[in-house]
Amino acid sequence: MASSSFLPLTFSLLFLLSLSSAIAAADDLLIQQVVDDANTGVGNLDEMLLNADHHFSLFKAKFNKKYGSQEEHDRRFAIFKANLRRAKRHQRFDPDAVHGVTKFSDLTPKEFRQKFLGLNGGKKKLRLPSDANKAPILPTNNLPEDFDWREHGAVTGVKDQGSCGSCWSFSTTGALEGAHFLATGELVSLSEQQLVDCDHECDPEEKGACDDGCNGGLMTTAFEYLLKAGGVQREQDYPYSGRGGTCKFDKSKVAASVANFSVVSIDEDQIAANLVKNGPLAVGINAAYMQTYLHGVSCPYICMRHLDHGVLLVGYGSAGYAPIRLKNKPYWIVKNSWGEKWGEHGYYRICRGHNVCGVDSMVSTVAAVTTAPATE
Repeated sequence: MASSSFLPLTFSLLFLLSLSSAIAAADDLLIQQVVDDANTGVGNLDEMLLNADHHFSLFKAKFNKKYGSQEEHDRRFAIFKANLRRAKRHQRFDPDAVHGVTKFSDLTPKEFRQKFLGLNGGKKKLRLPSDANKAPILPTNNLPEDFDWREHGAVTGVKDQGSCGSCWSFSTTGALEGAHFLATGELVSLSEQQLVDCDHECDPEEKGACDDGCNGGLMTTAFEYLLKAGGVQREQDYPYSGRGGTCKFDKSKVAASVANFSVVSIDEDQIAANLVKNGPLAVGINAAYMQTYLHGVSCPYICMRHLDHGVLLVGYGSAGYAPIRLKNKPYWIVKNSWGEKWGEHGYYRICRGHNVCGVDSMVSTVAAVTTAPATE
């Protein structure tokens, strides 16, 4: 009798556990997806706004968010709701991508810019130095239709800058990692922290525009610093901390050095040609749509070209399917520095052909000194 009475209880517990797992899975899917079909950008988001308190609880659990006081909690909840409405606007202006809840959904746009961007401190009229070396014009008639340096071994894993405006340093090291691979055949993860701590190179044309750790910087001035310093150490020898500190550069441990660097024409065919020939490219971009981006090819109808974020261009594709416009769309493949849980496993796809969000406006390429592969 005891065993027969235990049997229904066991089935009940199993049923409840299965139901709980199914609800959790559904909640996880819902928090990741704003739209409920290919033809509308408002479906699930409207439901999320109506039940914002529930979705804020899911958000806090998913991203391990904790707040110091009830007042701070309530303020973040208000920002979260504002960002749901912002994601809804982004979905309407950028229907080929999917926008929704990300780890940045409790930050105001200003906080997002201050903590997670940092291209030269967010200068309003950012531009390349007029005296920078110009990359030579390359032939473009035999470019591959699709190309991705990740498939050729020139790209390290996705890194995470944390809440430090050091994106420029990750863009710089990413380009040099690729150039060093082309020069030596060895892929080495290089130190962003060295740049954060030691690089104070200034733009001679812009007073006060200097590389300044978590307060911002610029890839071309960082290349200039590396040229003068003699190179950069490995990540493992000078690990990233996510905050500024005293310079600990040890020249005896240099793992990669800059031979030269140059800026690339705004022409997209030239950008593609330089990418294929010279390796991943350091680029600036306007990151406004990236705060809510989940996946897909981002191609907003309207996007400012004020550059505020440094990223790495690693490849391009000829046909990213765009369900809203029912056609294939060419795109750039961009490596970001917000960890693998952001975007498409740390990557962002943005459409080619229109200098969308200024992605073609500030592109630089670097060549590494050819040396024997470094030893462990």
